[in-house]
Amino acid sequence: MSKSLLDALPGIVAAGKRQANQILEQLESNQRVTLQTRELVIPSKDVSQGDLFRSDGNKADIGNPNRLIYGDNLLAMAALLAGDGETASLRGSVDLIYIDPPFDSKADYRTKIAVPGATIEQRPTVIEQFAYSDTWSDGTASYLAMITPRLVLMRELLSDSGSIYVHLDWHVGHYVKMVLDELFGRKSFVDEIIWAYGSPSGGRAAGAKLVKMHETLLHYAKDYSCRKSNKLHLPYSDKYIEDWFKWTDEDGRRYRKRMRDKGQWERQYLDESKGIPASTVWSDIKQVYADPRAYKSNQTKHSEIVGYDTQKPERLLARIIEHSTDPEDVVADFFVGSGTTAAAAEKLDRRWIVSDLGKPAVMITRKRLIDQDARPFLYQAIGDYQVEQARSTLGRRFRVGDLAQVVLKLYGALPLSPEENASGSLGRLPNARTLVLADSPSRLTTVSTLRRAQQYRDSLMGGFDKVVVLGWNFSAGIGQDIAALNDPHLEVLVIPPDLLDRLKKKSSLDKLAGEVRFSSLQYLQAHVAERKTSGDGEELHVVLDNYVLLSPDAINLDEKNREALQQVANDDPLALIEYWAVDPDYDGAIFRSVWQDYRENTENDSDPLRVVKKAVLRVPPADGPRRVCVRAVDVFGFESEVVVEGVEATR
Repeated sequence: MSKSLLDALPGIVAAGKRQANQILEQLESNQRVTLQTRELVIPSKDVSQGDLFRSDGNKADIGNPNRLIYGDNLLAMAALLAGDGETASLRGSVDLIYIDPPFDSKADYRTKIAVPGATIEQRPTVIEQFAYSDTWSDGTASYLAMITPRLVLMRELLSDSGSIYVHLDWHVGHYVKMVLDELFGRKSFVDEIIWAYGSPSGGRAAGAKLVKMHETLLHYAKDYSCRKSNKLHLPYSDKYIEDWFKWTDEDGRRYRKRMRDKGQWERQYLDESKGIPASTVWSDIKQVYADPRAYKSNQTKHSEIVGYDTQKPERLLARIIEHSTDPEDVVADFFVGSGTTAAAAEKLDRRWIVSDLGKPAVMITRKRLIDQDARPFLYQAIGDYQVEQARSTLGRRFRVGDLAQVVLKLYGALPLSPEENASGSLGRLPNARTLVLADSPSRLTTVSTLRRAQQYRDSLMGGFDKVVVLGWNFSAGIGQDIAALNDPHLEVLVIPPDLLDRLKKKSSLDKLAGEVRFSSLQYLQAHVAERKTSGDGEELHVVLDNYVLLSPDAINLDEKNREALQQVANDDPLALIEYWAVDPDYDGAIFRSVWQDYRENTENDSDPLRVVKKAVLRVPPADGPRRVCVRAVDVFGFESEVVVEGVEATR
């Protein structure tokens, strides 16, 4: 007879603690996880009145920027705990953590993407699918195995006065409370808050069963005795005011009478009253319904709705943040979803760190923060993400050459002999004079890699007719480099970023080989049309020319949606751009975007399904030629860049 979940819980918690402790032990080693900065976002969205490049103190003094992180939150937290040469460890430095992890095994995480003339329904990426299947593969037991090590790391991040709020419902809430009691201690339990988010109406009120109308927030402190706790007051209702503040003075100010000692009365004025002390039942905050049609309507375009299914209202997060933090405290959310935690923290002058594994989540969050003109923030990803996944899949002592052998086999190539193949990265296709180079996940595939591949093609074993380079991570402007080489006997393909997750799930490489597709690289074309002096600064005109999508076969679509996507890619390729940004002085290391446009930004045009094709930037003057970088993200989250060198000024 199999164990009940209650019997299995101690083993699940013990295993989660061991996993977390292994991560903590590696923080000082050479194998510690790092974060890679993909973009320093200095919010300045395109509007019809012209560019809004900001040089005021708020935007110019970047200081310690907030962070939006893409990737597995377990790895993100490990990187934050480890720190690096530029950023200190955040161990014991986070004042509030709010998480809203998935708690419904039947949830549908498909994404609907509106493009001109069609709506494309994308299934979750394979990375997201595997993360989700890991979470629910064995029901609630798997969920608890997922959440336990993450909660351990969250406790390590919390300051001594910090708090954590875990947002759940009836599916798993009672089990997670037992885990929290074990990890934080029962004496650290502060409150169970009931969020009663609405009243029965319409379809929800139909039928005889009781209608589900609430979710639960479990509030724990790192140390109950020194936790931050600011008293909250809620506004009086109109009826309460009418019933109690019945009197007005000669100036028209409302007040109520309160009995004092010895039978005397005193006045409590309404305009001096803080309101009703908040309780543990919050019934005054309603749900946010993610209806894309409503979001695109004129009536709601300025609301907080962003079209994300599990979006939470900003008032909910604002109440939590105000209750448990002070201005400039650090707030974190490792399942950020639609970005509500970051948006609320930003408005309340708190610093924030948020992450998510889903590309739609980080894309929506970035746009949302730009839209509200946030302070500068970093968009980061897990450094050497594939290496970390390889260590998880193949063991901490894996050799890159071993992984190259796996990639070659999946591509259908036979490895060359050790005499010709010291690194283990070279193979050949059977029955063809085609050489294959599988690059390392621990470095970028650059133009130097391509030239080395050409040399191998021409010199090894008497020469080959063609060389195929398989890469994980590519340098900025690699598409331009490929075009400049103009070599029809060179092909560059992308190794599926979820390959290592697939390896975890498949016992046989032969079974996996038929499913893995190596895709062509997406490619952006843009140019600087003009650079001229303008007043005491300069004006740059940057134009998008074309976008070549990553092969549709690499995107998780059914045949009908793939055909619709191919039609748009053929007819209107720039309509596939979700977001683009410009760095007018790219240093080759960090992309600093000082101008952004994105779909649904209708303050510069009336088309919510397309970005503008021309950026006009007004920037401070610079001596000598500029190096301009243009970065674009398509509707599926794939990034591409163009670097324009030597842009000279005209008068």
